[in-house]
Amino acid sequence: MFISGFTFCRNLIRLDYPFLESLRSLLPVVDELIVAVGDSDDGTLEAVQELRYSHGKIKIVESKWDAALFENGKIFAQQTNLALENVSPGADWAIHLQSDELLHEKDYEKLIASLEKYRKEKNIVGLMLRQLYFYGDYWHTNPYAGRRLLRIIRPNGTLESIGDASGFARKVDGKYIDKSQKHLWRYADATLYHYGFVNSPEKLKDKIRAKADLYHQGVPTGEDQKRLAEKIYRPEWMEIMKPFRGTHPAVMADRIHKFPVRYHMPNRWLNPKYYGYLLRHGYKG
Repeated sequence: MFISGFTFCRNLIRLDYPFLESLRSLLPVVDELIVAVGDSDDGTLEAVQELRYSHGKIKIVESKWDAALFENGKIFAQQTNLALENVSPGADWAIHLQSDELLHEKDYEKLIASLEKYRKEKNIVGLMLRQLYFYGDYWHTNPYAGRRLLRIIRPNGTLESIGDASGFARKVDGKYIDKSQKHLWRYADATLYHYGFVNSPEKLKDKIRAKADLYHQGVPTGEDQKRLAEKIYRPEWMEIMKPFRGTHPAVMADRIHKFPVRYHMPNRWLNPKYYGYLLRHGYKG
């Protein structure tokens, strides 16, 4: 069984993404790792090149981002597909992690077993990972974020990344592979650790500004303008987030140790605001 990994990155040192940790978390599982590196000016390319020196599995595809795709995050899907196109022909599976997503080493053996289990079931075009979406800090998760993501696909040319690279669709009819298409996918026995909304208040503001550039032609949404106007931005709804008491991927240890913020919140079950949220959105965990 041949397993490929594929991802993309650009100027992620400036935005303080855990992209190197993401790559390191994926390397033990894959036979090759394709990294599309956009035209960066902050040392991102050099950092990936340095990692490649000690991990020969990494293949770098340099790219120039097309400003015409800086709307609604379309550039992300284009870069994902660029990396996917460079996966070795004949690979059985391709695992896609975005630069704020990691695998936990405790799941490696179970994940590989899942890939082997479904390898010969050709009607299964991909495998979903259950997601832990960390929010604000490393000790709270948002159970109302997406609960599953299609991050493992057959790299046989039938699927492509679409939208802002949140998932994949069939090329033949453009049908998005989601939970309603259960006949096309299965769960892999592994969890996706998603750190997209974990950072210091100032770095979160930097991400909001970058989002405006890549989604809204440089103009923040009304909600994001309010966030940027705050002297110290604090993520909304922290008081109803779910406490996390598990372990993180080992490659995140140094980053977590140095993290400057930890939100100490009262028990959410004692907060009337939480019950109002439950009535509107239901219980998700």
